[in-house]
Amino acid sequence: MLDLKFIRENKDKVEANLLKRLAKTDFDLDKIIKLDDERRELMIKSEELKAERNKFSKTKPDDKTIKAMKKVGQAIKDLDEKLAGVVDKLHIELSALPNMVADDVVAGGKENNKVIKTYGKKPKFDFAFKNHVDLSKELDLIDYERGVKMSGNGFWVYKGDGALLEWALLNYFIDFHRKNGYTFMLPPFLLSETSAYTSGHLPKFRDDLYWTQDKLCLNATSEMMLGNYHRDEILVAENLPIKYFAYSTCFRREAGAYRAEERGMIRGHQFNKIEMFQFTKPDDSWPAFEELKKNAEKLVEGLGLHYNSVQLAAGDASAAMAKTVDIEVWIPSMNIYKEVSSISNALDYQARRGNIRFKDKDGQNKFVHTLNASGLATSRIVPAILEQCQRSDGSVAVPKVLQKYLGKKFLKK
Repeated sequence: MLDLKFIRENKDKVEANLLKRLAKTDFDLDKIIKLDDERRELMIKSEELKAERNKFSKTKPDDKTIKAMKKVGQAIKDLDEKLAGVVDKLHIELSALPNMVADDVVAGGKENNKVIKTYGKKPKFDFAFKNHVDLSKELDLIDYERGVKMSGNGFWVYKGDGALLEWALLNYFIDFHRKNGYTFMLPPFLLSETSAYTSGHLPKFRDDLYWTQDKLCLNATSEMMLGNYHRDEILVAENLPIKYFAYSTCFRREAGAYRAEERGMIRGHQFNKIEMFQFTKPDDSWPAFEELKKNAEKLVEGLGLHYNSVQLAAGDASAAMAKTVDIEVWIPSMNIYKEVSSISNALDYQARRGNIRFKDKDGQNKFVHTLNASGLATSRIVPAILEQCQRSDGSVAVPKVLQKYLGKKFLKK
C-alpha cells in the first residue's frame, strides 16, 4: 500500500510513476484525496460533538440537557457510521493501487524488458536433440498421464530418478542458503485472507489462488507466508536485516489458455520452490536486492545452465514490487527462455499492509522494507537440465553439484 500522506504531497510525481504500468483510466488519485478530505472532515465533526458531550457529562443534567445530549449522541452515531463507510472506500481505493516502481524501471510491458546479464552459451547439439517431455518419459522420470488421471491437467508425478533429481535440487538449494546465513523455515501452506492481502495478492489476484471452504488459500509462493511472519510486529533494529528461506509446494490456478509449447512441466498448477526473503531497514534494501539477485544467479550457474537475467518493465512486474529481475533459463526445444527466479524489492508496500515496523535511532516507528527471491523454483530447472545436459546416447549428464545428492553422474534408461 502506498503512503497516503506521500500521495497528497506528491500527487503529480505519484501519477507519473503509476502511468509507467497503468493506463490513466485505471486509477484516480483525485478520488482518493477527495475521500481522505471527507474522512478528515467527518472525524473533526465527530470529535467536536464528542467534546461537547463530554463537557455536559461533568454537569448535573436537567431534562433539556438530557434531550439535547440524546440528539448529540445520535448525531455522533450517524457521523461515525458514515466515517466507517468512507474509511472502507478509501481503503479499497488505496489497496487497488500498485507499488511505485524504482526510477530505473522503464515504462511499458514485456516488450520493454531488458537483458542485463547472460551466463554461458546456448548448447549446440551434433545430434537430433529431444524435448524434456520425451526425455523424462524415456528415462522414466516423470509420469504425466497418471498425474492427469489423478488430478487433471497441469499436474504430474515425479518417479524414481525423477523424484531423486527433484529432491537433489531442493537439497542443493537448502545447503546453499544455510551457508549464506539464512534461517530455514517450513511454514504452513494454507493462508488467511489477511495474509494474502499483506503479500499483495488480494484484492487483485483472488482468482489466481486456490481457496478452501474455510476461506483459506493455498500459497502461491512462500513469499506469502514469510512476508506475514512478522505481521503487526515492531522489529528490533539491531536484528535487521532478517534473512529467511523456506521450502513450499506452490499452487496456482494459472487461469487462461495454455500456449501449445507450454507442455510438460513448464506451466503447472503445483510445483516446488525455495524462497529467500529479507526484512531490512529502508537504507539497506537495494544492497539486499543485489545480494538476492547474486544468490539466485549463483545457484543457476552452479548447475551449469545457460540463462539471462532480465530487468522487467513496469507493466510486467508484480503489482506489489518496485523492481523485479527475472532469471530465465534456456529451453532448447522451445527456443525460448523461461523464468526460474524472480528477485523483487517491495520497499515498504507490503510492510504497510502488514504493519511491520522497527524503531529507528530516534525512537520513531518506521516501516521495514521487504524483499523476496526464488532460490529456486524447480519445475523449469528440471526441463532445462534434461534438455541442456542431454547426450547423444539418450542419457542426461547430472550437474556436478547434484551428484552427491543423487548418487550418480548420469540419468540413463
